[in-house]
Amino acid sequence: MKPLVRNLFLLFGVGAIVVMVLTFEGDFAQLYDDIARAGLYLPAVLGVWVFVYALNAWAFQMIVNSGTHDKHLSYRHSYKLTVSGFAYSYVTPFGFGGGPYRVMELSHYIGTPRAMSSVVLYSMMHILSHFCLWTTAVFVFIIFCFDKMAPWLWTLFGIYIAILLLALWIFAYGYRNGMIEKVYKPLLYIPYVKGPAQKFYDKHQEAMQKVDENIAYLRSQPRAFWGSLACEYFGRVINSLEFLFILWAFGMDATFWDALLILAFTSLMGNLLFFFPMQLGAREGGMAIIVNILGIAAGGVGVFASFYTRIRELFWIFVGVFLVKFGNKRLMK
Repeated sequence: MKPLVRNLFLLFGVGAIVVMVLTFEGDFAQLYDDIARAGLYLPAVLGVWVFVYALNAWAFQMIVNSGTHDKHLSYRHSYKLTVSGFAYSYVTPFGFGGGPYRVMELSHYIGTPRAMSSVVLYSMMHILSHFCLWTTAVFVFIIFCFDKMAPWLWTLFGIYIAILLLALWIFAYGYRNGMIEKVYKPLLYIPYVKGPAQKFYDKHQEAMQKVDENIAYLRSQPRAFWGSLACEYFGRVINSLEFLFILWAFGMDATFWDALLILAFTSLMGNLLFFFPMQLGAREGGMAIIVNILGIAAGGVGVFASFYTRIRELFWIFVGVFLVKFGNKRLMK
């Protein structure tokens, strides 16, 4: 990536941090009281993400290094791209910012089509791990909270299973044939859009085909496929500890399975409202709903939990934004 572009990413990230700090809800006196109340649980919440990002970085490294090129992305640089990429995904609508950042950093070494295919593959794996977590949560809820099952929950779970089967078919098709061209082609039939879309397609059709070929190539690398999926999935399971520490700080007698259910439900709500930067309000509302269903907390836990998650996000966004300027020489060997 050119230094100018990297500096623009840095300036955008710094600006986003300033805006988030200035719009942080609550006064400084309340913030001080919350930090005092948090005690050692706040560092624990921050520390959980050292291990979550470690597994995310391992998954990204496996995908990049399994491509049709002779370059090697080190784990240290994969960790840097992971933390910085997620930082920009947090602060942009639709989580758009992280992908282009990773593509631009990698394209100098392996070319834009291979860089795009690696980032798209990782995004697909990241989404697939969401479905793995949600499916686990369905079985955990049925096993440990069967007495709380109601007709509307059975209906909801049935709808989810149908959506899961459809998603698995889409992912299987995408991994066999690639997805870029298939996702783009509907634009060629939309009025007022099809003209510019056709020009772009004619100009970049070969590059799109290369990206799809590289995506399909991962299917012939089962070790990278299943290894990266396992890393992403276990990263999400470890992420449950964040909510377990939050519940303990709130004085609740919660278990790991409670934390996993809360993580799954709040992440589902956050993804349904993916167009909100930092999923503002989605997780708080989702957490308030699920803790009431589980019967382990009062409604105020959503607001209290938001303090932990926002502080954690600000901390890691700060780290990710400033990592943009460090460790860029010889990113790949």
